[in-house]
Amino acid sequence: MTKNQRLVYIALLAAQAVIISLLERAIPFPFAFAPGAKLGLANIITIMALYTLSPKDVTKVIATRIILATLLGGTISSFMYSASGALLSFLGMWAVKQLGPKRISLIGVSTTGAILHNVGQLVTASWIAQTWTVLLYLPVLTFIGILSGIAIGIAANYLLTHVEKLHYYRYLHEYQLTTR
Repeated sequence: MTKNQRLVYIALLAAQAVIISLLERAIPFPFAFAPGAKLGLANIITIMALYTLSPKDVTKVIATRIILATLLGGTISSFMYSASGALLSFLGMWAVKQLGPKRISLIGVSTTGAILHNVGQLVTASWIAQTWTVLLYLPVLTFIGILSGIAIGIAANYLLTHVEKLHYYRYLHEYQLTTR
C-alpha cells in the first residue's frame, strides 16, 4: 500500500467515526438510569483502525475524530472528556491486543476500551469537580461499558471479518506486518 492509499484509508476511517459520533449525539440517551452514558458506536471504527493500522496511524484517526466532532458541535468540556477517555481507552486496547488473539478476543479488547473510556472520563470529571466522589458513578458506567463493549466488539468483529474478504485489506494487512 502506498503512502497516499494509507492516508486516504485513515481519512475515510476518521470521517466515518466523525459521522457516527454526530449521529450518536443526536440520539437520546438509551440509558435512563445512567445520565450521559452512550453506546460509543464510533469505537467500531477505532477497533477497525486498531486491527488494520499501526498504533501511530490509529492515533491519527482518533485525534481527527475527536477534534472534528468537537468542532462540529462539541464544547471544550466535551473535548476534554472525549480526549481523556479515548486516550486511556486506546492505550488499554492496544496493550490488551498485544496479548494476542489466543488470549483475548476482539470483543475483550472492545470491552476493555469501553471500561477504560469511562474511567478516563470520570477521572477528568473528578479533576474538574475537584472531588473524587464522582468516581462513585464508576460501577454503573462499568456495567454499561461491559454491555456496550460486547455489542461494539461483536459489530466490529463482523465488519472486520467482512473487510478481510476485500482485496484492499490484504495490502493493509501487509503494511501492518511490515511496520511492526
